[in-house]
Amino acid sequence: MSDTIFPQFDPAKPDSDNNKIRFKDFIQVEITPDVKNIYCFDDVIGIDQDYMFSFNCSQATSDKIIEKHHFIADTLNLDNGFGIQHDFEWWDKDRIEQLQKYSWTDGKHYHKYYWYDLQAQKAYFFDFDM
Repeated sequence: MSDTIFPQFDPAKPDSDNNKIRFKDFIQVEITPDVKNIYCFDDVIGIDQDYMFSFNCSQATSDKIIEKHHFIADTLNLDNGFGIQHDFEWWDKDRIEQLQKYSWTDGKHYHKYYWYDLQAQKAYFFDFDM
């Protein structure tokens, strides 16, 4: 019951049961054998909320994520949201800054950003509202 009201995230433990459940909830694609090292974090204190995910996956899985969330290559918005993101070893802001950002927004307050590092086969997913 408490996981429904207060979903659990394990930012210090990759591939935990909680992180796999949150992956399914937020990323909404199947966890195939290429998906591993799933880290996630939530910050729901205050008036805004943000959720961070980092994981390894194949380009095929990345393409499914882009399609599922209707992401478009974002060439206009240079703000990666680093000011509201948190610092973790698994969240490499220096690398993210070099990657193509994909985004989706409801046009008002809800946003999703996604980056995929083809060389490292690593994805970064940031879901937030303001």
